[in-house]
Amino acid sequence: MGAPDFRVGGRIFATLAAQEKGYGNLMLTPAVQAGFLADSPEYFLPVHGGWGRMGATHVRLDCVPEDVLAGALRVAWQLRMDKNQPKKRGLQRN
Repeated sequence: MGAPDFRVGGRIFATLAAQEKGYGNLMLTPAVQAGFLADSPEYFLPVHGGWGRMGATHVRLDCVPEDVLAGALRVAWQLRMDKNQPKKRGLQRN
């Protein structure tokens, strides 16, 4: 606890919780994570265990290009923004 984190709407989309190991963490979906791992395995790897299976993803801070990191942060931010949106309920008919 106490690691720097990045939030939108009070919810975390990225952290530096593994910075001592050289990683930042992104909160992605499993499907988005799979795309990052397939496209750039040299920069991204799943967090170990259940968090990783849910989409939590390490990014290697020592080698990831700035533009790739910025893009990944935007994706994580947008996923969190989308998830923060209130669920729309179906219209009820009287």
